[in-house]
Formats: sequence, C-alpha cells, structure tokens
Amino acid sequence: MWLPDPLLIYDKYTPQQSERMKKMEFGQILQEGRLVSRYKRFLADVAMDDGRLLTVHCPNSGSMSGCREPGSPVLVSLADNPKRKYAHTLEMVRVGTTWVGINTARTNGLVAEAIQGGVVAELAGIETIRPEVKVSPESRLDFLLTRGEEKIYVEVKNCSLALDRAAMFPDAVTVRGAKHLAELLALRRTGCRAVVFFCVQRGDVDYFSPAEHIDPVYTQALREVAAQGVEVLAYGAALSPEAITIVRQLPVRLG
Repeated sequence: MWLPDPLLIYDKYTPQQSERMKKMEFGQILQEGRLVSRYKRFLADVAMDDGRLLTVHCPNSGSMSGCREPGSPVLVSLADNPKRKYAHTLEMVRVGTTWVGINTARTNGLVAEAIQGGVVAELAGIETIRPEVKVSPESRLDFLLTRGEEKIYVEVKNCSLALDRAAMFPDAVTVRGAKHLAELLALRRTGCRAVVFFCVQRGDVDYFSPAEHIDPVYTQALREVAAQGVEVLAYGAALSPEAITIVRQLPVRLG
C-alpha cells in the first residue's frame, strides 16, 4: 500500500506512476471469513472460511453502522510485521452484494493516489502534496496541495454509511469533525481554497448527504461552511478483493 511520506513533497510523476496511483492494490490475496463481532472499538472476531477463529485489528473509530452485522462476509489482510499483536486487519465487509471498505487507515492514501492520478477534476494539475499539515497548535489537516501560488487545504473523511442510495457521514457524533470544518473555514477566509473530501468506499450509492439524523450539529456546520466557500466534494470508490479505486464523482446534497 502506498502512503504519503510526511517528510516529502510529491511533485513529479511519470505516466506509469500516475496510472499506478489511481488504484490502491493490496499486494496480497485477501482472506475470506464471516464477522462474529466487532468490539472494544478496534477489535473484531472473524470466523475464517478455513475454520480458524481470529481476533483482528479493526481500523475504524466510527460506529460502523450497517457494516457490523454478525455473519456478514468479510475480507482481511495479513500484515507483514511479525511483531504486531494482531496479525490480521479487517479490510471490507459485504453488505448485501456490495463490498464496503472500513479500513480508514487506507483512506488518505487512496485520496492522494486519486489526486495524483488526475481522477479528481476539481483538483487537477496539483503540483505538490504535503500530508498532515499543522494548522493550529492543537490540530492538523490531512493535506496541503499547491498549484503554482495557489494553496488548497483538504480534510478527508471516510464514508461507509449508506441509507436509501445516499452515502452519509458521520456514522457517529463527531466533535472533531466539526472542529475540522471550523479550521477549513478560517483558512478559506485567508484566501486559500479549503475542501472537505468525502471518500465513499462502497458502490451502492447515487449521491452524498450528511447524516443529520446522527449528528445534526455536524450537518448544520457543514451547510454553514459550504455557504461561505468551503468546497464539499464526494467521490466513490470501486472495491474488489484485489484493489480499491476511486472512480467517480458523486453529487452532494446538503439539504
């Protein structure tokens, strides 16, 4: 898996590199199983198809609403670090006929690949990407992009929740998410572009909308910052046991 190096600026890519960066490949065959339970926030028990019962790392701090039903088919990866306490990682859960990506540790790398590969039309021609940019003494945003003299701050959110063909965020109340919106608005007021980017890791949706029934405060904050110039983008990914690829822009309906 490719991830941005926080000490480097990524500024030049060959056509071959750009094509490769459009797709996050796992580099292994994901293993199949069934979800037994998700618990303690970052752990899950999985009954593997080969008969093993594994405790796996679940890299998702949200509620995973709609993606945590016992018995759901899942895909797990095996880490190449022999010192990890839990060698396997929960990568996807199948909801109906749709694979849903729940590994939020992959989200920023996936979005960076799509930007660098020219998939995100609104961010075409980006020359450099700086990950994990400090914007206040207590906080960082995911990316600072540059294009000539233009600066674009981007905060990325992983979206795994869906309801009636709508991709939704958040799946739990997020005070931190609202804080990020306030920081993006402050940066927008200085003349920079500011973007909140919803990475939708499931294919059974037609548009994005904030989950007002879960977090009305975040929803109202998103509407307010959008009205004042913060850009709201949503892009959907195609998922398979081999790779995750951002493939399409989704309409945004803020209500």
